[in-house]
Amino acid sequence: MNDRRRAGGGLVYSTEAGRMCPACRQPVAQCSCRAAPPVAAGDGIVRVARETSGRGGKAVTVVRGLALDAAALAELARRLKALCGSGGTVREGTIEIQGEHRDKLLAFLQQQGWTVRRSGG
Repeated sequence: MNDRRRAGGGLVYSTEAGRMCPACRQPVAQCSCRAAPPVAAGDGIVRVARETSGRGGKAVTVVRGLALDAAALAELARRLKALCGSGGTVREGTIEIQGEHRDKLLAFLQQQGWTVRRSGG
């Protein structure tokens, strides 16, 4: 066994489960220890914005302010991507959907009971 593994290194990402917790070596969504990042508490308002910076001019719709754990955030992202018929990702507590879909997402999130505001221009 090499020195890196003995020093506490290990599996960080699995193609089967995604990001892994370094402490308990479980998928982050199923982490049972305190090493998992906590759910960010916001002001209770979900903000939907359109961004193009750093993306080569391509528009991305960003949803911020959802106080959900990682598993629930991933599930909501899956539903939003299916609603818009486009790709996307969950990154650092935000949901990014490829393309300009603010109106669809605003209507859907309001229908689900969230307090939603359009952010940006």
